[in-house]
Amino acid sequence: MNSPHLGAQASLAPTTRTEQDAVWTRINRRVVPIVLIAYIMAFLDRINVGYAKLTMQSDLQFSDQVYGLGAGIFFITYLLFEVPSNLWMERVGARLTFLRIMVLWGITSAASAFVTTPTQFYVARLLLGMFEAGFFPGVILYLTYWYPSARRGRVTGLFLFGMPITGVIGGPLSGYILKHFDGVLGWHGWQWVFVLEGLPAVIMGVIVYLLLADRPEQARWLSAREKAVVREAMAADHFAGDGTRHQRNRLLAALADPQTYVLSFVYFTCACAVYTLTFWLPTMIRGLGITDMAQVGLYSAIPFGCGGAGILALSYSSDRLRERRWHVASTLVVGSLVLYATQFLDGAFVPTMIALSIASFFIFGCALFWAIPPTCLSPDASAAGIAVISAIGILGGFVSPALIGWLKAVTGSFSAGLLPMTALICCGGLVVLTLVKRDAVRVGEPDLEPKT
Repeated sequence: MNSPHLGAQASLAPTTRTEQDAVWTRINRRVVPIVLIAYIMAFLDRINVGYAKLTMQSDLQFSDQVYGLGAGIFFITYLLFEVPSNLWMERVGARLTFLRIMVLWGITSAASAFVTTPTQFYVARLLLGMFEAGFFPGVILYLTYWYPSARRGRVTGLFLFGMPITGVIGGPLSGYILKHFDGVLGWHGWQWVFVLEGLPAVIMGVIVYLLLADRPEQARWLSAREKAVVREAMAADHFAGDGTRHQRNRLLAALADPQTYVLSFVYFTCACAVYTLTFWLPTMIRGLGITDMAQVGLYSAIPFGCGGAGILALSYSSDRLRERRWHVASTLVVGSLVLYATQFLDGAFVPTMIALSIASFFIFGCALFWAIPPTCLSPDASAAGIAVISAIGILGGFVSPALIGWLKAVTGSFSAGLLPMTALICCGGLVVLTLVKRDAVRVGEPDLEPKT
């Protein structure tokens, strides 16, 4: 089994801030683009059902309730397989884990093009959740091998920048495919969406396997000195746990830590916010009177672009101020309230698009949440704890579309489902401020403190 720390080599001579920055700049250039592109593909295969819905629903005669359940049921199997995947990753390494995940999810996403009944739709989404499980918490864990906590907020934000970037790219792309590929080879446009956006993940899985290293000490592109700089920073961060401890004990340590459940609820509300927006945004824009599928995709890129700005701005602010709790709480409360306010704008195009953009800025900014768990959990609980938090919290991705879809089908009103969801998300913001540890940032590099 791979050691979870960087080895027991001799102590390193003192380093300068300039040298440290140079090492992590090199790591950033190698690691971040690869995991970012991989996450873009993962998130696209997760949310493209929202665009496929625009024509798939009428072609297959699916109700809003069927769509909502199918969109959300993905997260049931995602939950069940996340923790085993993260624990298995520590045994076999990140490269093999990501290869397995990406190849299987790419094939499954493409196969969704052939569903014809609600049952087949549900099965395809369940399989997609099972195969994709472990990728997101695996990357979050993977980043803790490479970055001390003082640098982790910004790099986590860069990784999660893939969510809104997926919308910026995937919205226009999906709209274009829906409009211009409809009828090609006798297939519907939504079928081409699944195939053309699913199969590239298989290729990316191979690229990830070839270009990434499991841990810094195995990176051929880092010199011995650079590896030592990383090792010393991680040791100062007090993050290296006991590599000989049995994985079962790590899982028990995570389950015994109260912060695991506090953070799980907070992430649950984060997931509710993100998937309320992403799964229903195309439908909301279409409800503004936009009937051209390509235009729906183009307009949806605007809120997603603002979401990307939110991730970068809030992650930078959080790292600079060494503050997480108020940043995350504000994203949940402000984002959800502004999203709900769109229901009172009477379908006015410009005001609604502005409100959706502001809501996206804050809602996607809640991605900063993932800088908190590695610093709140004990070292023994971190690997399993991150997976447990992700597994429990991701249920928000099931509850949100399923509840809204059901209430919309029953009442005929989208706001009827959005109101309880808004209240729930605001509760998540309050929990961050009241129950998450105040020292939710552990500074392991004193020379990286912000200047006053």
